[in-house]
Amino acid sequence: MRSICLFSLVCCLFNLILLESRVDAAIFSGEIQSISADQQQVVIKTSGGKEKSFTVPASIPITFNGKTAAFDQFKTGQRATVFTDSSGKITRFSVRESLEPKTKPPVERPRKEMKTSQKAAASDASPAGNQGWTQFRGPNRANISTETGLLKDWSQNPPKLLWTARGLGEGYSSVSLSGNLVFTMGTKANEETVFAIDLNTGEIVWSQPNGPIFQNNQGNGPRSTPTVDGNLVYALGANGNLACLSVRDGNLEWSKNILQEFSARNIVWGISESPLIDGDKLICTPGGQGATMVALKKQDGSLIWKSAVPSNPQAGYASPIKIDVGGVEQYVNFTHSGVMGIAAENGTPLWGNDRAANKTANCSAPVFYPEMSSVFYASGYGTGGALLKLSAAQNRVTAQLGFFTPDMKNHHGGMVQIDGYLYGSSDPGVLTCINLRNGETVWQDRSVGKGALTCADGHIYMRSEKGPIALVEVNPKAYVEKGRFDQPQRTGKPAWPHPVVADGKLFLRDQDLLLCYDVRGQ
Repeated sequence: MRSICLFSLVCCLFNLILLESRVDAAIFSGEIQSISADQQQVVIKTSGGKEKSFTVPASIPITFNGKTAAFDQFKTGQRATVFTDSSGKITRFSVRESLEPKTKPPVERPRKEMKTSQKAAASDASPAGNQGWTQFRGPNRANISTETGLLKDWSQNPPKLLWTARGLGEGYSSVSLSGNLVFTMGTKANEETVFAIDLNTGEIVWSQPNGPIFQNNQGNGPRSTPTVDGNLVYALGANGNLACLSVRDGNLEWSKNILQEFSARNIVWGISESPLIDGDKLICTPGGQGATMVALKKQDGSLIWKSAVPSNPQAGYASPIKIDVGGVEQYVNFTHSGVMGIAAENGTPLWGNDRAANKTANCSAPVFYPEMSSVFYASGYGTGGALLKLSAAQNRVTAQLGFFTPDMKNHHGGMVQIDGYLYGSSDPGVLTCINLRNGETVWQDRSVGKGALTCADGHIYMRSEKGPIALVEVNPKAYVEKGRFDQPQRTGKPAWPHPVVADGKLFLRDQDLLLCYDVRGQ
């Protein structure tokens, strides 16, 4: 027994050393002010006005717009990034041209008059105030698109494929949108990479590396989805590399590794959380000692607060949401041990529950039901789901179990709450509707099988992990399918990225490919 424990300890230490060696300790990024090709010296000025001089060794990787380059081809005015290790030694030098936008600037598109319920959803949109799909699960992370005027029946008129983007490598990232750009993550040249894609053509506008590729027998590459806030986009890689980039050209504003900084270790299948932006805060869940969840300044990544949750639970695979119960704003996320609520103001742990948690992988984001001040969360591996009734008094919040159901074993495909009814795929792959007021299972149907879903214009878009996509009526009385189609050009990996409906389009990510469909029928 002692020899086994010693072996495990050695393996853990080895992994930590390996992680340490693969992660850049510091990054300095800005505009080149002066450059000397002969001596390989460069002076860089950040957007904050700080200048610093570097001598770049010829032996390190030097790239221009992501490709190997010679130092003498660089010039003033370009954007440069210097990567150093913990000792201050330069490990990489990257330069990017300051790109002119290939797309039109973001504009407000005229929309048809929305129903009252849709107006309410739009007014409670993402923290950035964008009614589009600027983050994982869309406005307020409710997984409900504000799009209207979409196709109501696919049986005779299935969606038309508009374009297919290629060259995204590996990974399970979904997409977010801002203006005329679509953002996702993948792999390129041995690094995880953030991509910006032209909304109208599928052309890759820019790409920016974000650390080494996470490798795993369930598939390599990033798992999370970029979050857009104004003119910045935030991306979290599977190895814990968090980057803030310019929306316009992908230039790196700041970067750090949340596992290294907060004394955390990676989880089995890689960090999968999509960062949450709330005002001036960036929220993420490294699962470190005394830092289960942290709030960082979105401008520079510096620490605002860290939350010391009892027992220091390791990160799960879910993404946080923000809710308000009785005037107490809080962030809710699903960790390895259970669901938790954290005070938004200062990071104080408020409540926790593990009834619907498993000890293997908790993946799906919690769902808020504001009419009952309740949170529903669920997991797979034979577990199920639970509704927690929250109450607040004197800045304290209590969570009481409302009900538990074995009929919502939602693995990682996500759920959606509409008018008090919850829709989601329950293992082994049954689309299920549950009444959140009493826990009653209203109906179940095998539909297209196990998969991920989203909601738009009164319909569920159900994507099977094997490929087919069905249009299902939002109906708390019965399963009503309005058509389906098979995704072409399927890869050999499960279709796990969540579908997204935005700008009258349906986006389906499948490893190296991103397919864009017209669901407005224009």
